[in-house]
Amino acid sequence: MSEPTDLLRFTTAGSVDDGKSTLIGRLLLDTQNIYQDQLEAVARASRERGEPYMDLALFTDGLKAEREQRITIDVAHRYFTTPRRKFIIADTPGHIQYTRNMVTGASTAELAIILIDAQRGVLTQSKRHGFIASLLRIPHILVAVNKMDLVDYSQQVFDSIAAEYNAFAAKLSVPDLTYIPVSALQGDNIVHSSAHMPWYEGPTLLYHLEHVSAGSTRNLVDFRFPVQMALRPDRTFRGYMGQVASGTIKPGDEVVVLPDGQKSRVQAIVTFEGEMEEAAAGDAVTLTLEDELDISRGDMIVRLRNVPQVATNLDCTLCWLGEEPLNLHGDYLLQHTTRQVRARAEELTYRIDVDTLHRSPASTLTLNEIGRARLTTTQPIFFDAYGANRATGSFILVDLHTNNTVAAGMIRGAAAEPVEPVEPVEPAAHVVNTEQRPKSSNVVWEHTNIGRSQREERQGHKAAVLWFTGLSGAGKSTLAQQLERRLFALGCQVIYLDGDNVRHGLNGDLGFSAEDRKENIRRVAEVAKLTFENGLLTLCAFISPYAAERQFARSLLPAGSFVAIYVRCDLGEAQRRDPKGLYARAARGEIRGFTGVDEPYETPQQPELIVDTVQNSPEENVDEIVDYLKSNNFI
Repeated sequence: MSEPTDLLRFTTAGSVDDGKSTLIGRLLLDTQNIYQDQLEAVARASRERGEPYMDLALFTDGLKAEREQRITIDVAHRYFTTPRRKFIIADTPGHIQYTRNMVTGASTAELAIILIDAQRGVLTQSKRHGFIASLLRIPHILVAVNKMDLVDYSQQVFDSIAAEYNAFAAKLSVPDLTYIPVSALQGDNIVHSSAHMPWYEGPTLLYHLEHVSAGSTRNLVDFRFPVQMALRPDRTFRGYMGQVASGTIKPGDEVVVLPDGQKSRVQAIVTFEGEMEEAAAGDAVTLTLEDELDISRGDMIVRLRNVPQVATNLDCTLCWLGEEPLNLHGDYLLQHTTRQVRARAEELTYRIDVDTLHRSPASTLTLNEIGRARLTTTQPIFFDAYGANRATGSFILVDLHTNNTVAAGMIRGAAAEPVEPVEPVEPAAHVVNTEQRPKSSNVVWEHTNIGRSQREERQGHKAAVLWFTGLSGAGKSTLAQQLERRLFALGCQVIYLDGDNVRHGLNGDLGFSAEDRKENIRRVAEVAKLTFENGLLTLCAFISPYAAERQFARSLLPAGSFVAIYVRCDLGEAQRRDPKGLYARAARGEIRGFTGVDEPYETPQQPELIVDTVQNSPEENVDEIVDYLKSNNFI
């Protein structure tokens, strides 16, 4: 039988003495992943202790202190295989003082087994581990109600625990939650179905592990390559070593190097075994580029039109792991991928009570506490939101004096720069002043439970904003509508925002002054940002005559996600077409400030696409746009 290639990483967690190590020992024993000498050694140790049965926890408790105290202290990693799948297990401690170890063990897991003692029921630590698993965006949680043999295999006990934990989990972001009644000591429902619980008709724990979806946390869309080191053994070879954090890459692909923005193409993907035709997330490789660039450790190589966010202000969730409390405004070392920078916690937004999930004001965090904070860094960080990319959305904080890891962080997004409050200015009756609009300090950006990358992977295309700009009558709406139909036919998730439509509702309070036009585009750009973050291809057809307005819309999105399409049509042809009769009215003086007549149109200088509606038919222009989207891996 061939070796299975499918791999599932999972972690176990729960309160003290819930039976995590015993469960793993049972899994290893019943799947025949224990060597004979290990079996004999554990049997002998159990007899010497006077145990009436083999102590299965000894298969995983590796530290001397663990064996003596009969508790798990460190994270124990174990490996086993079945004919269907490979597994890597992280057995984490249950004691509250070792919660930080649980964070470490669960950081790369795709599934978490949370054990609950059937006799003791749901404890605070059970909730804590569920909350941490949710924070870490572990997609699958399996609640194993253990020691069912000690409650006479009672269905009532099991149902009561499941109902209580369900009520708690309803407050979390848990896409997949499964409950299984087990006895790790006796082997009930671990590998083999239990004859003691005929009322339970679900899968065994092993069956669930073998069949649950694996690989769902891997981001194969956004190519991110943090550089470990530059390799130049001689003058004939220059390569850049590292591990692909996410996405895929092939020779010939266009890339850009952050932070400097140097561009090149991948020449080859080199390994010890030879060159690869494609590298994917998790592959340790050396990239060579067509151009000789100055690249060093901490830089990041990404696709030219798919770049991460870059910021020095980070909105993040912190799991505090240090013995000393968080020193607000104190300096720390932030380790993000291969990049190390100085960082400071400027603000603690709130602390979370893991039992009630209540958010409360706080001035610090202590051991095992979790809160939301704003960090500033001395150098820019290249990141994706943790929900979209765990590899580039996570970091650790290190104490500069002790060199101890004091926090694990998950980046929610870029934090707004703190600004001095300004006095609101009374605007004219119909003018909205965007510069001096008061902003509430009591609101925070809430990210969706389902990240953009997950949506993109599900629907098979990337999100983007396609911004059609040009004179009135140039053909923006015609092209956008035809493109919408074409993309919909291709199975894409697409939405169309038209200038007239938004003025019927969203922007019905705006006129056509310079300030109102600016506000019109600002609102549309913010809506486009929201639809983009929900994974949609968003088509925006607006005259948007000013370069500053278009640049503002572009600035709201990650680089490479905004596609400016200049719909070119000379003024004479637009006036001849005049589909709405607006040019004629402007010529009669009935409309003032009309673009192309008595207001300027600032032609885009470097749009991604220029389509000519005079020389080409709408079908030809749509073909050109679709070809662009395909060649740049949007669809």
